[in-house]
Amino acid sequence: MKAPAGFFSALVLLLLIGAVLGQRPRPRKPTRRPTTPRKPSVPEPQEPTDIPPLILGPPSPYPDCPRECLCSPSYPNSLNCENRNIRVIPVIPLRTHYLYLQNNYISEVTAEPFVNATDIRWINLANNRIHRIDRQVFQKIPALLYLYVQRNQLKEVPSGLPASLEQLRLSKNRISKIPAGALSKMGNLTLLDLYHNQLSDSDLGRNTFKDLSSLMQLNLAHNVLRKMPAGVPNNLIQLFLDKNRIEDIPKDYFQGFSHLAFVRLNYNQLSDKGVPRAVFNISTLLDLQLAHNQLTTIPLFSTHLEHLHLNHNTIQNINGTLICPHSLQGDMSDPSHIPRLRYLRLDGNQLSPPIPLDVITCFRHLHSIVI
Repeated sequence: MKAPAGFFSALVLLLLIGAVLGQRPRPRKPTRRPTTPRKPSVPEPQEPTDIPPLILGPPSPYPDCPRECLCSPSYPNSLNCENRNIRVIPVIPLRTHYLYLQNNYISEVTAEPFVNATDIRWINLANNRIHRIDRQVFQKIPALLYLYVQRNQLKEVPSGLPASLEQLRLSKNRISKIPAGALSKMGNLTLLDLYHNQLSDSDLGRNTFKDLSSLMQLNLAHNVLRKMPAGVPNNLIQLFLDKNRIEDIPKDYFQGFSHLAFVRLNYNQLSDKGVPRAVFNISTLLDLQLAHNQLTTIPLFSTHLEHLHLNHNTIQNINGTLICPHSLQGDMSDPSHIPRLRYLRLDGNQLSPPIPLDVITCFRHLHSIVI
């Protein structure tokens, strides 16, 4: 029996509608955009393996070039061994002046590789796993000028450092001890960086820095100091003490400094009681940072100060008459009498706009104030 034509027409129409509906894209569920991991500020190599590093390019033109390193004809006095999966320092060629060993897996530095390398001027050992440096190493390289050993596992400042040294960078180790005499006879040292270690007041004696007559920058930030360090050389230009636990400053602490221009004491425990009102009133000071402390008043400072950071304290009001280095009624026609303050940061306190008129009247060079 034949089906009616109308039945077949209806069936075909239903199939076509189903096919069209089946082709419609289904709505997708919203997906969260994957976050891009932040790159570390200092490259961290992968775990070391027993496979030696791959040597690319033509053989070195120098027969004394260690297999683990690269020796470029363009820089015949440089030995480049960074990021090479090295755990033992190779024998250093006699011609080497600049030695790059950063970002490896070196655990100790012994004298043997330096037997012939008497002319080395610069060593970069940053970002390794160094926990010991033999003092005999420095007897082999008496002309060393720059030593970078940051991001390692040292527990004390190396002994036997050469008197020729000009820069010593030891930040981000585990240093809790400076052996007696470790910094003696180092009259050429201009920069000492001990940032982010474990130094306490008992680790810094009055004679620790006494021989550093040329020191210009001392960085003791991010340690566990409760007092201002004693015996700091008076030729210092930059003193960094952020992120310690310092509670007070002796009133005569900065007397005798002839070139001190930058002082940073952010993130300490300073209060009005521990900060004598005129302790920072020294003519050489250009940049003073006292952020993230417990101050309620602004200390006095000289007309030469250009940058003042007092953010995130507990200051409730600001009186330009009290903090102005000169009397507002005095003669301000002489340019030398006008305070040089150009940048003042006060945000994070208990202040609110507007800025008092006497502040603007006093500090005529003020270009930026954050409140």
